Amino acid sequence: MNYPSLREFIDRLEFENELIRIREQVSPILEISEITDRVSKQHGGGKALLFENVEGSTMPVLINAFGSQKRMNAALGVNDIEEIAKRIERYLKIQPPTTLLDKAKLLPMLLQAAQFPPTRVGATKASCQEVVHLNEDVNLDQIPILQCWPHDAGRFITLPIVINRSVDRKVKNVGLYRMQVYDSKTTGMHWHIHKDGAHFFHEYQKQNKVMEVAVAIGADPASCYAASAPLPYGIDEFLLAGFIRKKSVPLVKCKTVDLEVPANSEIILEGFIDPSEMRLEGPFGDHTGYYSQDGDYPVFHLTAITHRKDPIYLTTIVGKPPQEDFYLGRATERIFLPLMRTQLPEIVNINMPVEGVFHNCVIVSIDKRYPMQSRRLMSGLWGLGQMSFVKTIITVDSKIDVHNYDELIKLLLDEINFERDLFFSEGVLDVLNHGSDNMLYGSKLGIDLTEKIEGEPGYGENKSPASKNSPLPSKEEVKSRLPDLKDCRILDINAHRSVMYAALDKTRPHQAEEFIKAYFNAPEFSSIDILIVLEGHVKLDNDSIVMWKFFNNLDPKRDFYFEGDQLAIDVTQKMKEEGYRQSWPEEIEMSEEIKTRVDTKWNSLFNK
Repeated sequence: MNYPSLREFIDRLEFENELIRIREQVSPILEISEITDRVSKQHGGGKALLFENVEGSTMPVLINAFGSQKRMNAALGVNDIEEIAKRIERYLKIQPPTTLLDKAKLLPMLLQAAQFPPTRVGATKASCQEVVHLNEDVNLDQIPILQCWPHDAGRFITLPIVINRSVDRKVKNVGLYRMQVYDSKTTGMHWHIHKDGAHFFHEYQKQNKVMEVAVAIGADPASCYAASAPLPYGIDEFLLAGFIRKKSVPLVKCKTVDLEVPANSEIILEGFIDPSEMRLEGPFGDHTGYYSQDGDYPVFHLTAITHRKDPIYLTTIVGKPPQEDFYLGRATERIFLPLMRTQLPEIVNINMPVEGVFHNCVIVSIDKRYPMQSRRLMSGLWGLGQMSFVKTIITVDSKIDVHNYDELIKLLLDEINFERDLFFSEGVLDVLNHGSDNMLYGSKLGIDLTEKIEGEPGYGENKSPASKNSPLPSKEEVKSRLPDLKDCRILDINAHRSVMYAALDKTRPHQAEEFIKAYFNAPEFSSIDILIVLEGHVKLDNDSIVMWKFFNNLDPKRDFYFEGDQLAIDVTQKMKEEGYRQSWPEEIEMSEEIKTRVDTKWNSLFNK
């Protein structure tokens, strides 16, 4: 089914027992975030939460609405996200009609496609304009905007659908860009340098023209998703929403700016950006699990707030995975797979693990037909839209399930040849990547786990490294030989290569490098093939946390050390004395005060 507005989606969630109404009073400052973070990390993503009694506001807060596979399917009106991918694939595979009969067969599909574009409606049919605040009545304080994490610069609007046009007004941009609240009438507009919003802004900046902007909060679920989707430049996100809904998105003209917004939204913010005005924005606890750095960004001045008579504030939090954004990203992974195949048809399947926070790791299975096809594919992905930000790409054969991590780990440890199967490159990186020495670019890693074919290095060779006779050392032996070690864990995996995690309390430059040299030089550790050196506070018994740290902190060329048939990887925090030129961010962690406060009221939150 499709949902005309967020309200029908809430009704569906309640009917499906996917929504919890919380009537206990809660604070939008940190408290809602801590509650939501705990719920979102429950098995399967927990439930959607509707906070009905929020301090300082009469508006309820809806959060974690898209935070499970089941709710994401429901949001897009399908039983399985793959249904949307298959619909897209049908259109991509349309052959040009050659006969009158072929044209007749094609007509129903084309008529269906013609229903997708957004439609214009009048103000009387726009529930988002039931209440209108102009001029001095504009006040963001009426909205229960969250402060998500203790070191955030303030309160942030985290799920806004931001709408603007190019300076010649020919192209519309719809995107999700966080907005820091400066005061009751101004916010920041945080669009990254690679995003279309930033591109449009620079056009206005060059011509010294004021940029009109509108922001929709709490639109219908398909429009909320479409705003997050990595569409090609110039493609209307509301067209995608219409395609998903199988029904056009109704848009209404704003009251004070010449832009159109989803008519059934809960809240609309209207205003402008003066390109000559920039202001410090951030820090903000981001989806990487770290605080993103502060920086100068445009300022959004509100000229109007319109909303329903009884609006609901839709928001989200991001932080250490898994969070709600993982399920939005997984939907994108599945929906856009057919489009990726139009560029790289050998792709069979793809997986973006939660630990890779979208842009740090991608696993791809391919239909391999010729030598070095994996490396060609990696290079192709690194030149393809937002895939260009991916730091690590792992390729496997078509028969391998890219979502089966046990199978993948066994394949990696049984088959990898360090010299032959690791491919290092360089390129652009996401602005939130902190692992590399430089901002916005760094090294990349390709891991080719496909079977070698005739004409390719490694074909016909012994697949697996020779088994070692020396036994693995005990944890106590390792710690006694390497005094800098805080903790270690030798993985219990029945594979040809062995792995050890090492937690190091790093207090000086090059300490990890010295530690790795000591490991290489110790004969009693020759049976440990792969050493991963992490920071001292990392919980080594949690593989998901270890991999999250690994992918976040890694710069492959800098951090890989080889000695014979052994590999050590240093993913500790880097220092300026080691050539690091960024500011290493702080991990997101809730304050003990808020944790204790939530502990105290936890049972009362869910027992009413």
